[in-house]
Amino acid sequence: MCGIIGVLKSQTDDQSLDQTTAAYDAYRGLMTLQHRGQDAAGIMTFDEQAGHFHSHKKKGYVNQAFNEENLSDLKGLMAIGHNRYATTGSNSDSDLQPMAVGFPYGLAMAHNGNLVNYHSLKKSLKEETGLQMMTHNDVEIMLQLWSLNMHKQAQANAKVEYGFNEVVSAATSIMKQADGGFATVCLVSGLGLVGFRDPQGLRPLVLGKKVEDGQVSYCLASETIALNFLGHEFVRDILPGEIILIDKLGEIQTHIYEEVKKPSFCMFEWVYFAAAESSLEKSSVYSARLKLGQRLASQIKGPIDRGELKVDVVCPVPDTSRTASIALAEELGLPYREGLIKNRYVQRSFILKDQESRKKAVELKLSPVRSEIENKDILLVDDSIVRGTTSKRIIELLKKFGAKSVTLAITSPPLRYGCFYGIDFPNDQDLIAHGKDIDHIAGEIGIDHLFYLTQEDLKEAI
Repeated sequence: MCGIIGVLKSQTDDQSLDQTTAAYDAYRGLMTLQHRGQDAAGIMTFDEQAGHFHSHKKKGYVNQAFNEENLSDLKGLMAIGHNRYATTGSNSDSDLQPMAVGFPYGLAMAHNGNLVNYHSLKKSLKEETGLQMMTHNDVEIMLQLWSLNMHKQAQANAKVEYGFNEVVSAATSIMKQADGGFATVCLVSGLGLVGFRDPQGLRPLVLGKKVEDGQVSYCLASETIALNFLGHEFVRDILPGEIILIDKLGEIQTHIYEEVKKPSFCMFEWVYFAAAESSLEKSSVYSARLKLGQRLASQIKGPIDRGELKVDVVCPVPDTSRTASIALAEELGLPYREGLIKNRYVQRSFILKDQESRKKAVELKLSPVRSEIENKDILLVDDSIVRGTTSKRIIELLKKFGAKSVTLAITSPPLRYGCFYGIDFPNDQDLIAHGKDIDHIAGEIGIDHLFYLTQEDLKEAI
């Protein structure tokens, strides 16, 4: 899972236009998408006047990767940006996005997602064309597939110029060969900003528009929070399998891939990953999380009414479960309390790369509030249990600080099978719920009562 953004400022006759505004917009947009990736950040622009790509990429948070000096070097009226959360490749500098190729045409690309058949595509490209990959990142595969298609078109048509039809052919060649979830933004030299989305719509992409001082600007981003911050009006979600070109004059052309499958939106966007302020597929993330809490409350109400479960307070695991916790507490008529305070300077433990890092992060990121915990029966609400590391540690903390009992309520169903499309739990064996019933899971993390949202309630809430 990553955060991506593409910005295009339409060309006008005004020669005094600031040539760095696209890069600054990409930078500010990436700041709002920081929750989607914390490993590294990068921005690439295309300078029409110089006929040149400019790029800056660095490990760390967005505000660590960029400063006034390197942003001022990123000239051009169109830019793409990327917040990295590594699922394919290493965390070496060579794997940072965006990436670019110069043959047969200048193309820069960044994507959010994961190609399941990355290794087989890499092997076949080398065997069939002799191509040697320079990175371990699957976006390089997509770049090469695009470039090979463009090269074949140029040879067949004996021409060097290209337009929307060539873009559609190149993007379609990726969709035909790449198995995975991906939302992609591209800069095509001399042409414009391109976006496309996998045929199932697994990874999100939204379109925004702004008119300011007579200049039209467009933005493609992972979430609407970026559009809102940049002052863009939300236009619509890019559709599954859709290819969109916004040319340098601000004209839009779109095409839908012929083999679009049944949309399969990723529930984790609403449950956990997306910002609460965002809206995806016409569904508000905040509203969906309220409904998650309301539906989970209906499962817990019976045991409380029958005296099988005692609860004094409802407590969220901050931050993503807070909205659902408030709704759940309201539905059950119970007090809502902040029993855990989050250290905002610690990374999300879920997206760290190894178990030891996750354990250390959990110990740092949550501080118990003894007055709201001691001698209380707590109903703790969280969005998911993945590996169980965080849940187990939090239960231990609450009991250490005097909780009489802890019941855990989860606003998603048990995660029993790996995800290969951009959420970082590809191995079934890493998941605490794999092959276990709910009582077994509860025993492993040290609680007496565990409630999961049902799949049907999850679908209805989203």
